[in-house]
Amino acid sequence: MVVEEKELDEQIVEDANPQDTDPDKDVTAAEEDNTEKKQDSEEPDDKKEKKKSFLGKDKKEKANKLQEKIDELEDKVKRQMAEFDNFRKRSEKEKSAMFETGAKSVVEKILPVVDNFERGLAVLSEEEMKQPFAEGMNMVYKQLIAELEKLEVKPIEAVGCEFNPELHNAVMQVESEEYSSGIIAQELQKGYTYRDSVVRHSMVAVVQ
Repeated sequence: MVVEEKELDEQIVEDANPQDTDPDKDVTAAEEDNTEKKQDSEEPDDKKEKKKSFLGKDKKEKANKLQEKIDELEDKVKRQMAEFDNFRKRSEKEKSAMFETGAKSVVEKILPVVDNFERGLAVLSEEEMKQPFAEGMNMVYKQLIAELEKLEVKPIEAVGCEFNPELHNAVMQVESEEYSSGIIAQELQKGYTYRDSVVRHSMVAVVQ
């Protein structure tokens, strides 16, 4: 009976402490795990700072490159806009110059008609000017002059003005008691300007 109780006690002890369990092994594994965690937690601060610095520097370089690309594109767009604006202004200037050249050409061809009206009316007497035909000519002449004025075509002042080679064309010299030397005494053919440019110079006689 005593023997059976002893065997039962030994069996209980064996069940409580299985053979495949090694307490020393568990303690060693726990210590190793704690050691690794301790090593990770004890990593030098300067090493951590280097990592952060490297990551921050990399981000900063990427941001700088991106900003440089943006600046380059903005500069390119500004240059293209400036070139387009210059092209537009140049085109408008050329268009205006072409229009002015064409208008001057038309005005220049009309001026001989104006000259003929003036010559025809100049030879008529006061009695002839009262005739319906002469009155009709005078009305057409005035209408023609009015339309030219609307187009900014103006006659050049000559008689009594100082000779200006940019406006006048001296074809002869005369003596005059009324005007001093260099003054225009007679207009042989009327000159005209279109806006600020000369369409036809005045043919004049200048006092010598």
